[in-house]
Amino acid sequence: MAMEICTKTLLMPPRLFPIDEEKEAKTEHNSIVFDASILKYQSTIPSQFIWPDEEKPCAKPPELLVEAIDLGGFLSGDPLAVSNAARLVNEACRKHGFFLVVNHGVDARLLGEAHKNMDYFFNLSLSEKQRAQRKVGDHCGYASSFTGRFSTKLPWKETLSFRYCDDDQVSGIVEKYFLNVMGEDFEQFGRVYQQYCEAMSRLSLGIMELLGMSLGVGSEYFREFFRGNDSIMRLNYYPPCQKPNLTLGTGPHCDPTSLTILHQDQVSGLEVFVDEKWHSIAPNSEAFVVNIGDTFMSSIKWDIQELPAQSSGKQAKSKEVSGILSMPKDGEGGEATKWAGGRKESEDISRLHMVITA
Repeated sequence: MAMEICTKTLLMPPRLFPIDEEKEAKTEHNSIVFDASILKYQSTIPSQFIWPDEEKPCAKPPELLVEAIDLGGFLSGDPLAVSNAARLVNEACRKHGFFLVVNHGVDARLLGEAHKNMDYFFNLSLSEKQRAQRKVGDHCGYASSFTGRFSTKLPWKETLSFRYCDDDQVSGIVEKYFLNVMGEDFEQFGRVYQQYCEAMSRLSLGIMELLGMSLGVGSEYFREFFRGNDSIMRLNYYPPCQKPNLTLGTGPHCDPTSLTILHQDQVSGLEVFVDEKWHSIAPNSEAFVVNIGDTFMSSIKWDIQELPAQSSGKQAKSKEVSGILSMPKDGEGGEATKWAGGRKESEDISRLHMVITA
């Protein structure tokens, strides 16, 4: 997920950790290290993670009703299913740019494995996760919140990002990454996410066919435009928080990409700003949430309302799996210049993001 970043020094508030842990929780630049195994038990929230009152979560936002599109029916070529799906997508995009896809073809067992492996990684010790530490200026690797980059309104989350390429000449790129960075113990971990990235890439192209039909340019137009993508898969983890009314998992944002695909579990959290207030999108384990992003809109100049989104949760363990298709293969598609983020309440939430960048 593309995002502008600035480097700032973060100061540790007094008595956040016991003395020994406090030393380990600072870098040489005096920045907070977001160690979820410690912070999730802290009743005193560091000031850098506290959001302004006007941006704090709403306890019970109204639900946004979004259409569920039968993607399998659409791809089958049935004339009625194609016509109905194209009409519903067109309407949804003109209203708020969000819709659901069901009968999407992603294996439920693969989704389950993706969730299970995500839990495994983020439950590792901080030192183990930092074996995959993201380097400055890089898009891949492990990162904790935005410590050292922003000084205020920090997101309550950790991320793990890695590259995927939809190109036969670059096979097994995800498996090789984890083998090189984390070692042989992560061979199966890498295999799961290799398969998941491939499934999400296929799903993205199917949705592009649907968008092409809804715009009247034919099913192959955007599919070919975005074929052969280069992507970043991102796992986002939002640990429990003792004061969820003060924090956000990620701030309000518009995705600076072409297509976002999100899979929610049973815990609610995703919210969309429509008609001057935040609305929730109810979880549906059998569906993916689709959001049209900046790059797609600037490419086609479609009359889509571009609305910010955020996410929140409850006091329970939950996960969301998402994919983001950000750039066509030739690097075309205009500028993505809007703001980005999400929102979180008191829980243990994980998300996977796939960002296709070229």
